[in-house]
Amino acid sequence: MTARVALVTGASRGIGRCSALALAVRGFDVAITARTVHEGDGRAVAGSVQDTEAIPVPGSLDTTTAEIEARGQRALALSADIIDRESLYGLVDRVIDEWGRIDALVNNAIYQTPGTMDHIVDLPLDVAAVLVEGNYLNQLALVQRVLPHMLAQDPDEHGTRGVVVNMTSATAAINPPAPAGKGGWGLAYAASKAAFSRIAGVLHAEHRDDGIRAYNVDPGHVVTESQRARGGGKEFEDAGFRGLPAEVPGTVVAWLAAAGPDAIAQSGETLGAAGECKRRGLLPGWPPAPAPT
Repeated sequence: MTARVALVTGASRGIGRCSALALAVRGFDVAITARTVHEGDGRAVAGSVQDTEAIPVPGSLDTTTAEIEARGQRALALSADIIDRESLYGLVDRVIDEWGRIDALVNNAIYQTPGTMDHIVDLPLDVAAVLVEGNYLNQLALVQRVLPHMLAQDPDEHGTRGVVVNMTSATAAINPPAPAGKGGWGLAYAASKAAFSRIAGVLHAEHRDDGIRAYNVDPGHVVTESQRARGGGKEFEDAGFRGLPAEVPGTVVAWLAAAGPDAIAQSGETLGAAGECKRRGLLPGWPPAPAPT
């Protein structure tokens, strides 16, 4: 039987990597894309335009490819930049040429640039504009490129032709409890994610009867390799946002992509990764059992 195919953006590390691995465990062949191809080449940028230093960060397409293949599935690693729309079109075309179909699109990548955590008065407008380009418009472009292929596919036993999972953020819907740097977040990132978060609901309304399932996943506060490299994340925990392992949202993504009846019933919705993972017992050993008193 031909394996289902998933395309995951931003899969060199963090949530994208964990999503790709969880998809492989569920039997998907996985095409992965990111800017960092080789281990040791990754860099984490600061959230402010006042800090231009880039810090080395682990993770690469090479490493994620090896991990997918170790789980018994095929991997197709494709270098692409979320700010380069033509490279995104090219990777969709390449997956179709190589594997003939795309059953699940996971829009996980974000455009990482200084300015995402700057205060309003310090935010350059060109940075705000490029974040909308990378975090919304080019994600939309990917959906537009993939959707015709999904619609042309035969439905599975549940009537599903394709699944789109968008990694959104609570910053799109709630006000920060404090300024950026003190437990809150910057306007530029939140505004771009707010636009992005509208795609899934509209896609569901337009194509639910055609067998297209669309979801937003709110990952919660996940301390990624990039945050750890820069010593970040503690200010969010101090503000009350509990840190989660990247495997939690990654496991929820794979469960949605598998498109079983329970997942189909939630198409068009925004799902909190922590609550969904815990409620359905999707990740063995998480949450950990409380320590004995």
